[in-house]
Amino acid sequence: MVIILDNVYQVIKSKRKTAAIEIDENCNIILRVPIKYSKKLVEKLLSDHKTWIQKHIIIQREKQKNKVVLSNEQIKALKEKAKEIIPKRVEFYSEITGLKPTGVKITSAQKRFGSCNEKNSLCFSYILMQYPMEAVDYVVVHELAHIVHKNHSKDFYKLVEKFLPDYKSREKILKGR
Repeated sequence: MVIILDNVYQVIKSKRKTAAIEIDENCNIILRVPIKYSKKLVEKLLSDHKTWIQKHIIIQREKQKNKVVLSNEQIKALKEKAKEIIPKRVEFYSEITGLKPTGVKITSAQKRFGSCNEKNSLCFSYILMQYPMEAVDYVVVHELAHIVHKNHSKDFYKLVEKFLPDYKSREKILKGR
């Protein structure tokens, strides 16, 4: 077994074609691999990505150390602010991009800032209200772009870049880098 920074790992096998490594909020290493992945391949994956894993465990520990716990009143205020601001930003960027969602909702999602479902309805987490408007606008344009591209392909990012040429710097704000 490969142990990285005293962390053990969890292997989740599923009907997928590629392997993925995830470091969760508790600094657990989660490997998502195809069903036929052998223990030897899992250990090679860990070994080949040891530096990346160590780096992201440190990043995750820093995030947890700096995490702010919000009171119920603060959460309520952020939700109200999101309900006031985000639909207006969606409307603004819908006019510019020509991309019209079927609906807009504010959610309490903790692990994602936004999403676009198969019916082109957009959801945004109230947590976005803790970030500057340029980051909020990036998430809005990002989710609008999913109306056209349901993936994160080069074409998807070309579309985002068409409307936000500085999208990479906006994205970094959300990632804390």
